[in-house]
Amino acid sequence: MDKLICREFTPGRRFMGRLPHGKDIIGVIETFCKENSVRTATFSLIGAVSAATLGAYDQKQLVYVTFREKAALEILSCIGNISLKEGSPFVHAHIVLGDEQGKVIGGHLFSETVIFAGEIEIRELTGPRLERAYDPATGLALWAPGV
Repeated sequence: MDKLICREFTPGRRFMGRLPHGKDIIGVIETFCKENSVRTATFSLIGAVSAATLGAYDQKQLVYVTFREKAALEILSCIGNISLKEGSPFVHAHIVLGDEQGKVIGGHLFSETVIFAGEIEIRELTGPRLERAYDPATGLALWAPGV
C-alpha cells in the first residue's frame, strides 16, 4: 500500500452512558454494540479502573507483549474505534492511566481491564462495511485493503 486509502462515513447515532462497576471495558462495549447493531464507531471514555491489562506490539516478533496492573488507576485518556472482525463488533483502543502519585502508564487496551467507574461516548458511523482481516506484512488484524 503506497498511499492513504479512506472511505467516507457519515455520523449516525450518538450514545452517552455509564459503564458498569466490576466489568471488563472491552466486553461491555462489544456487547453494547452487538445489542444495538453498532458496526462502525469511534469512542472515548473517562473514569477509573481497579485493574488493567495493557500492551504494546513487538514489531520484530509480530506479537503483543502485555502486562497487568492491579491497582486503582484513573483513566486519563481512552480512545478507540469499533469495526467488524469475523462479522462481530471488535474494539481497538488505547488507554493512558495515572495513579495517585502521578505515575502514568499506557498502551493498547486488553481484556481484563476492570471498570471501577466510567462514562463513555460512542459515536456511530454509517457507511460501507469496515472489517478487519489478517495483514501478512504486520501480523495484525487491520482494516481490509479497500478501506
